[in-house]
This record gives sequence, structure tokens and C-alpha cells, in this order.
Amino acid sequence: MNIYDISVKNEQGDSYQLDAYKGQVMMIVNTASKCGFTKQFTQLEALYAKYNKDGFVVLGFPSDQFKQELANGEEAAQFCRLDYGVTFPMHELIKVNGSEAHPLFQHLTSEAKGLLGQAIKWNFTKFLIDRDGNVVKRYAPQDNPIKAEQEISKLLKNS
Repeated sequence: MNIYDISVKNEQGDSYQLDAYKGQVMMIVNTASKCGFTKQFTQLEALYAKYNKDGFVVLGFPSDQFKQELANGEEAAQFCRLDYGVTFPMHELIKVNGSEAHPLFQHLTSEAKGLLGQAIKWNFTKFLIDRDGNVVKRYAPQDNPIKAEQEISKLLKNS
């Protein structure tokens, strides 16, 4: 399976294929509105604002699997936009672990294992994807998104 073959739903519930981002560098993040790491939205938005014109996109995927998210994707996205000024694409609530994990996170975790193997340890696990759809790196929940800036810049220049 290729990441571009995967279908996702935006915060309004509309489906689309990730091939909409073909040729772009992506950072895919499982998010939560009531998590201690929620302040990372500020850094994620800063990276998106700085590099979006160069072909970089952040994709937020809210998950309540750790019991720290609002009722649905639309509410989560509204919270992010109002409280953190998020302008990057947000999506519907999904599961990131277990047999019901969304195919996107099944793919990401099989390509880049973490401390718990394929499992997502917590909210704000971040995956960096190159312009060809390859998972380049997995960042832990506690990793400040700015830590990825040098790698993002490098990926954007190597195209």
C-alpha cells in the first residue's frame, strides 16, 4: 500500500484521497484537544505558516483513543482554530491503535515503528513524509514539532 492510496475524511466528514498532497512534504499528527501536549498546535501552525508556500502541509487527525478529545472532528477542529489559530487541515476523529486503527495510521506505524513497536504511545505522535510519500521519520509525543524543522527544510530543498 502507498500513502497516496489511502482515503481520509476532513473535519466535515468529506472523503478524499491523500494523493491530493502528492509532491508535498507532510507532517501527519494524531491530535487531542485536552492533552498536555496540546500547546504543540502553536509550533505545528508556525511550521505550516513558514513552509506551506514551499510545499509543506500539516495534517491533524484527532483521536479520542487516549480519552482527551472532544466529541467529533468538527468540534476538535473548531477548538484548534479558535484557541491556537490553526489553519492547517484537520480531520474526523479516528482510532490510531488496535484492530480498528485507521488505515493511515496502520500504514504509518508499520513504516516507522516507535518505542512501543507499531503502537502509538500517546497523542501528538508525528510522522514526517517526503514528497514521494515515504515515511521519513517518526517523532515522539514529547518532541517539540520545531525539532523537525531542519529535516523539513532539507526535504523541501531536495526536490
